[in-house]
Amino acid sequence: MTDRYESPFSTRYSSEYMKKLFSQDNRYTTWRKLWVSLARAEMKLGLPITEEQVKELEAHIEDIDYEVVAKWEKETRHDVMAHIYAYGLAAPSAAGIIHLGATSCYVTDNGDLIIYRDALRYIRGEVANVVRTLCDFAEKYKNLPTPGYTHYQPAQLVTVGKRATLWISDFVSDLEEIDYVLGCIKFLGSRGTTGTEASFLDLFGGDSAKIDEMNRLIAGDFGFSECFDVSGQTYPRKLDSRIMNVLSSVAQSASKFANDIRLLSHDRQVTEPFGENQVGSSAMAYKKNPMRSERICSLSRYLICGAANAPVTASVQWFERTLDDSAGRRIALPEGFLCADSILRVVLDVASGLAVNEKIIEKAVKDCLPFIATENIMMEAVKRGGDRQKIHEIIRRCSMAAVDVMNSGGSCDLTERLAAEKDLGVSPEELQGLLDPALYIGRCAQQTEAYVKKARGIAGEGGPAAEKIEV
Repeated sequence: MTDRYESPFSTRYSSEYMKKLFSQDNRYTTWRKLWVSLARAEMKLGLPITEEQVKELEAHIEDIDYEVVAKWEKETRHDVMAHIYAYGLAAPSAAGIIHLGATSCYVTDNGDLIIYRDALRYIRGEVANVVRTLCDFAEKYKNLPTPGYTHYQPAQLVTVGKRATLWISDFVSDLEEIDYVLGCIKFLGSRGTTGTEASFLDLFGGDSAKIDEMNRLIAGDFGFSECFDVSGQTYPRKLDSRIMNVLSSVAQSASKFANDIRLLSHDRQVTEPFGENQVGSSAMAYKKNPMRSERICSLSRYLICGAANAPVTASVQWFERTLDDSAGRRIALPEGFLCADSILRVVLDVASGLAVNEKIIEKAVKDCLPFIATENIMMEAVKRGGDRQKIHEIIRRCSMAAVDVMNSGGSCDLTERLAAEKDLGVSPEELQGLLDPALYIGRCAQQTEAYVKKARGIAGEGGPAAEKIEV
């Protein structure tokens, strides 16, 4: 429908997997699966529920009549009750036992926990794919010297591959944090209106062991080994804060990577992929704007800012339950996952097609290397009997003159100037020997090899194959 608002996450950015995961169909079929699991567990533990009733519920998990739901929600102003009524119409023999002993948060909160866990696992796979792709890039360019920058000013040389390990390191820290948060996701179970399980104590005649077994059975049906030790009506909203924080962390890593690519693109050293028929500007046809990296930064900013919703919500929950979390969570959590997914799809696309312009980098190294090498040149001159202070002044004077030439648009001529200084005591040939970039990259190659090996181990085999995306 072109006359209604549609989220860009649905129409432009997010993967099919993530859109389906957060779809109405998946959300509400998950609710029905939870009702089936509850009925089956209650039947096993002796409540008057029949196998036929459970089977009828199982047979009608997917045939949701959304028109009936909408009609009853309009009348009752209660989405869960509307779905219970619609489910009862589809499975009439079981209508009277649906949701027995439960409260709304049994389906809403457990359903969210299932979806968030699956979404976070998918995000982990996407991050792992990014890590593995950047590891390939780092290994390929581990020996290629390039100017290092501090304060965005040329500093000591690094290598293109070593710089990539900084991006990898950020994403690896995200993997470690995702693994921690996944370990924190437990099942709520069916705990009642204030978390006391009072209704089930009544249903099971005071038998607490049956309540615990019921929750274990339901949790097991959905792949959970533990329930939260205590809760109010909802699962602790601190978990939402942890989830949004780790999604924000992914966005931070992605934005750092993309901003570096934008800066390198300006210098034409490393550029993002650019299609054969891609248009960089509607007015300036020659341009190759880094629009994919810019999109990463834009989406990352949205996610980082939006992540504040969860901790604020967690901090204002009243006692055992309040409803001011509901509307915000319906938006913030799904969009947080969809945004992280969108970001990572473009990150993987960029990382898979990075173009390294070695001649441009070589020229940049040539321009800055004479300045970087001056300390080594000074030490060599002193070893040959020169006066350290006089040598320092020669280098300073020549360096300033070379900078003036470069500021006027010329090329760096520092080496030629130093070669002409007889008092330096170092021949032109010897000066050239001191200008080998490999002398100034330290342990870049070894550091890259060691870290890539570690990063691959943490990433594992990666996630599902990336979809082909248009950006």
